[in-house]
Order: sequence, then C-alpha cells, then structure tokens
Amino acid sequence: MRRWKHVFKLDPDRDIDDMALERICLSGTDAVMVGGTTGVTFDNTVDLLSRIRRFEVPCVLEISDREAIVPGFDLYFIPIVLNAGDPDWIVGHHHLAVKDFGPMMQWEQIVAEGYVILNGNSSAAKVTRARTELDTADVVAYGRMAERLFRLPVLYIEYSGTFGDMELVSRTASSLEGARLFYGGGIDGADKARQAAEAAHTIIVGNAIYENLDRALETVQAIQDVEKGCL
Repeated sequence: MRRWKHVFKLDPDRDIDDMALERICLSGTDAVMVGGTTGVTFDNTVDLLSRIRRFEVPCVLEISDREAIVPGFDLYFIPIVLNAGDPDWIVGHHHLAVKDFGPMMQWEQIVAEGYVILNGNSSAAKVTRARTELDTADVVAYGRMAERLFRLPVLYIEYSGTFGDMELVSRTASSLEGARLFYGGGIDGADKARQAAEAAHTIIVGNAIYENLDRALETVQAIQDVEKGCL
C-alpha cells in the first residue's frame, strides 16, 4: 500500500462488463478498490470480488456499510470522515462494526483512513453531512490530526466527481511526515492524472471508468510517465 501510486475504484452498485473489468485489472494499476456510498450490498460486493479474483491485482474493500463486509479481500479500508457533521461517520458505525465483528476481525488487514470530503454536492458529503467549506489551513490541520493525533496511515482527500484544488492537496501532502495522501475526484484522463500525481502520493480513479474507459486507462500510463520523469 505504501508504494501504490495509482488505484482504480469500482462501485459494486454500478455495472461493468467482463471485458472492461479485464482491461482494468490488467492495466498495470497498483490495486483495485471496491467501495461506494449508496447501494452497496453483500451480494453485489461478493459478486464483484469473485470477478476481480480471476486476476492477480491486489484488491481492497473500502467499507461504507457493515452489512456489506465480505471476506476474501487483501485489505479492508475503514473511512473515518474527519469533517463529518454526523458523528456516526467518525466513530458510530465503527463502534457497531467492532461490536458485531470484533472477535473475527483480522486487524493486520485493516487500514484506517482519515477522510476529508470537499465536494458539498456529492453523495458522500450529503450522507455524512460533511462540512466542506474548508480552506487549505483547515485541511492541513485535519491532515496533522489524522497523522499525529490519531496515528492514521492514510489521509484521503475526496472531491468525489469534481477535480479539486491541487495546490491545497499538494500543501497538505507536504505537511505529512509519514502518512500517505490519497486523492480522488474528477480524474478523467491523463492530464488530470499527472496533475493529481504531482500533488498527492496516490491517486484514485473511479467515475472515469464508467464514463470513458479508454481515458480512464490512460491514467495508468500517465502515472508511470510521472514516475519516470517523462512529463
């Protein structure tokens, strides 16, 4: 996880055919993340996992509903929405999950993410009642809280469907000493992938898969070019 530069994110509640899924899994991405805000169930999650498992790509589950926790993933990402207005998305759902599944949990497979949601019009912001009117100083402070107060290994800045402020992302990433900054939102092709990769440690490409698969796949090569210095 600490070396991931590029991750594709698949939503169990959205359709993807076998050919498109094969292209995603064989693209050279570092991992495939499975997760979504609404409509995620045990059945559609286990179905997507079984299809991804035909390939060797690492596969992680980002949990948004404890009823949709499926065994068999390599890692389990647990979002802690730091700017949520609804405290259930900070500790509430997490407490219930540990209460129900604590004795069975493989803690070495679990990664807690400090989430900061910045698109107020997104489903994620509405569900969590996120306070999205934040400036760079606010987000840097959340990053420091995540890393130094709560010892979280990942800070995830989520613009969810719109391309965000890369200066804000870059300054937040620079303020972190060991935590990894994941960025997701509006990466719809190679150019934005390069911009995001220069600001964040890891980029997450999601909606573009369903909107224009060819352009989504171009983001993998773009990240490889950034790593080689071929801008």
